Amino acid sequence: MTQKKIRAVYMRGGTSRCLVFHARDLPPAGPARDRILCAALGSPDPYGRQLDGLGGGISSLSKACIIGPPSHPEADVDYTFAQVEVSKPVVDYAGNCGNCSSSVGPFAVDEGLVTLPAQGYTGEVAVRIHNTNTKKLIVSRFAVAGGEAAVEGDFELAGVAGRGARIALDFLDPGGASTGRLLPTGRPRDTVGGVEASLVDATNAMVFVRAKDLGLAGTETPQAIDADRALAARLEAIRAEAGERIGLTGSASVPKIALVAPPTAFTALDGTRHAADAVHVIARVMSMGNCHRAFALTAAMCLGVAARVEGTVVHECASGAPSPSAPVILLGHPSGVLPVAARVGRRDGAPWAESVTVYRTARRLMEGWVRVP
Repeated sequence: MTQKKIRAVYMRGGTSRCLVFHARDLPPAGPARDRILCAALGSPDPYGRQLDGLGGGISSLSKACIIGPPSHPEADVDYTFAQVEVSKPVVDYAGNCGNCSSSVGPFAVDEGLVTLPAQGYTGEVAVRIHNTNTKKLIVSRFAVAGGEAAVEGDFELAGVAGRGARIALDFLDPGGASTGRLLPTGRPRDTVGGVEASLVDATNAMVFVRAKDLGLAGTETPQAIDADRALAARLEAIRAEAGERIGLTGSASVPKIALVAPPTAFTALDGTRHAADAVHVIARVMSMGNCHRAFALTAAMCLGVAARVEGTVVHECASGAPSPSAPVILLGHPSGVLPVAARVGRRDGAPWAESVTVYRTARRLMEGWVRVP
């Protein structure tokens, strides 16, 4: 046989797609594992299409999840997220992916990694997931039908055609996932690259800047942002400088950078018109050098937390959001509106992120073996 066969499941999780592996089917963490992930997804590809693999040529379609036995006493499974660069033979483990996190619970149920109340069980389950990238716990709550994760439902997710079974993801104590501190510099605002920025670390580290400070409205399409190479270079420079300040260097994925703006009317990529009063904040996020077509979920969760921290530029833009007792923040992004429930309290005199809850759908698309030369 000229190619190695490795068992894998191809899944959509939220607005991303990923290859999902059992840890037992891959080499230990290191170069051998990374070579397999790159080959399976088709990286590196100087043409940016990943035609020789299962990736889709953009960061949200070039991902892998590795699932294994739990190393945390309160978890059902361990989950490691891998972001594979499209044009380079690089696998980044610096942060987690919220969208791919939604695929982990259903995978664990369908693969028999968690025990259901009965054979052929139909009802609700909760799978406790230990994300090894951030050392944080995630509780995935979803419906099971006939012993398998439910797929059909009435939940509509902006950026995904059709409807599906809703998955609730509770990210517990998400602050300091990448740096150990909710506010890595100890301040809600800093000046980075000549503009005011808020560096916040919840589920993943983020850099938030006002869209207007870069000459933007905040409602620009991803295509328009990607076409402005001078803007992309400036955003990357700000992101890299912020990363150096908080000790995250050498990663193209963490911290991410997002543009934020106050509520305003906008038209989503599917042509739907959203009124200004339908959202609390407008934002665009960059992922691996390109503007996300929806909004990276860990970035959205960090934004939801930042909106509850006084003094941040996100809190300023979301000044019309409801009080913390009604914690849902409505985020306007290129594909529509995303609700994020963020609970932020105080601990030792400083802001503390208690939890963030988001809702996704996921679906198993294909199962079998990937072939690796």
